[in-house]
Amino acid sequence: MPTYARLPVEFVSGHDATLVDSTGREYLDLLGGIGCTSLGHANPIVSDAIQGQLGRVWQTGNYFYDEKRTRLAAALSTLLSTTTDEGGHVMGSTGTRWKTFFSNSGAEANEGAIKVARRWGERRLDGAHVIVTARQSFHGRTLATLAATGQDKFHRSFRPLPEGFESVALNDIYALRERVERGGVCAVMLECVQGEGGVWNAEYDYLRDVRELCDERGILLMCDEVQTGFYRCGSPFCFQRSGIEPDVVSMAKGIADGFPMGAVAARAEAADLLAPGDHGSTFGGSPLACAAGLACVSALAELGIGEHVLSVGRHLRHRLSTLPHVVEVRGHGLMRGAQLDVPIASALVEEGLAAGLVLNHIGDSILRFLPPLVITRAEVDEACDRLAALIERLA
Repeated sequence: MPTYARLPVEFVSGHDATLVDSTGREYLDLLGGIGCTSLGHANPIVSDAIQGQLGRVWQTGNYFYDEKRTRLAAALSTLLSTTTDEGGHVMGSTGTRWKTFFSNSGAEANEGAIKVARRWGERRLDGAHVIVTARQSFHGRTLATLAATGQDKFHRSFRPLPEGFESVALNDIYALRERVERGGVCAVMLECVQGEGGVWNAEYDYLRDVRELCDERGILLMCDEVQTGFYRCGSPFCFQRSGIEPDVVSMAKGIADGFPMGAVAARAEAADLLAPGDHGSTFGGSPLACAAGLACVSALAELGIGEHVLSVGRHLRHRLSTLPHVVEVRGHGLMRGAQLDVPIASALVEEGLAAGLVLNHIGDSILRFLPPLVITRAEVDEACDRLAALIERLA
């Protein structure tokens, strides 16, 4: 189906932050499979784990136990309970025990989060069912996650959408409080950095105020970490930089270095409201996916990738801020948005291929950067030098 406006290039191999096309030409990848290749392309650790599992068993179903699924769930619980300072540096742990449901994508993970919230409203809030999100948010392309997405342009042609979703302005605690106090709300769902909306940061104080409001009202705070999770922003998960702990976290993208996988985790009080038959997935948490996920998550922690992301991310922010026609750089770590004062973002993506750059744009004036987390300072410098020349030529 013609659902993608594909660029005229075919990638056939890659390593680290480099992609190679069908003619043998190399490119610096600043998109990372849309924020998925956390350890880089064709990472040998993940590749070996997948190949090893292929020789054992691929698919059994969730009626049975799987050793790697159990170990991955435990690793995620440890990662989710990590605490950091505002700069993203690891400080300690809350000791919280998280329970996880495995899916195949970020949209599916958010669908699971929505069902947890609805069950919470049914059991704990006298049937409250409204989930409040932020304007300019993005939570997926299924009908329910589209309804949760606070951008009307994604809703066109697909109405009627599922009911029970409302959006308010990001970083406006008064607007959120006003809606919550009108009643009927079971959860608030937020991205700590809005990716598809243009790379807009949720302010730390705002996230703290939201946590306090949710505690006051007994409603769930759900963080969509599909794009921001797994050290993309430096900390294991972006919510940790604000010092809060949500009730539910959805994740995908970087969990398995690009192998299709997603998950939704919840603290026990919310997770335990679901019972057998309330949710399920044929392929979610398969032995093959869990082998990839466990290898990736373990390697990210063992390599201390967070400190690398913080260091190189600061360098990327600095280099982007000095580019011609860049008026603002947003985001954290290696999730960055460069705001341009000229509408050339789309042209830069197209022309970037000729310069050996894989770029991404949001609208006409925002470039989004989601490179593999293993990208080096030297590669950032090379990419920004090429990008500066492109901007000068096209502006």
